[in-house]
Amino acid sequence: MSLLDEIEAAIPGLRRYAHALMRDRDAAEDLVQDCLERALARRHHWRGDGPVRAWMFRILLNLHRDGVRRSQGRHLVAVESLPAEPSGPARQEAHMDLREVQAAIARLPADQRRALLLVALEGMSLAEAAGILDIPEGTLVSRLGRARATLREMTGRAGPRPAKKEGTT
Repeated sequence: MSLLDEIEAAIPGLRRYAHALMRDRDAAEDLVQDCLERALARRHHWRGDGPVRAWMFRILLNLHRDGVRRSQGRHLVAVESLPAEPSGPARQEAHMDLREVQAAIARLPADQRRALLLVALEGMSLAEAAGILDIPEGTLVSRLGRARATLREMTGRAGPRPAKKEGTT
């Protein structure tokens, strides 16, 4: 498969990840477009020493981080259009659960959200996600654990905490 074919194959995943990061469809599409433009303009820099998909995600993530840094003083709230409410009660409950989880993910610290989305949404291995985020695998595992625990607490799905043994602090 050629480099251009691999870039094209990465686009759906890039869109999912960008949308989850940005929570704004138009901004996410702009981010993916910028990522594709940068990758194509700099394809001669591709060393071929890893998956093209990981290279593309790293470009996208770096562009996202640059955008966050540029907007540090500005306080923008992303508003996305919501689909019409489902008609059936069972579907409404599932829809509300999904929205609750999406809102909780949006409230995670950025480093935890980025890690969780790469592994949970994109199905990347720990090694691949750690490479994209440029962190050790142990740090990634720690971020994932904290993100999952925080999500359980925010969504009310945290089970009872184990009782402390006497004599421990």
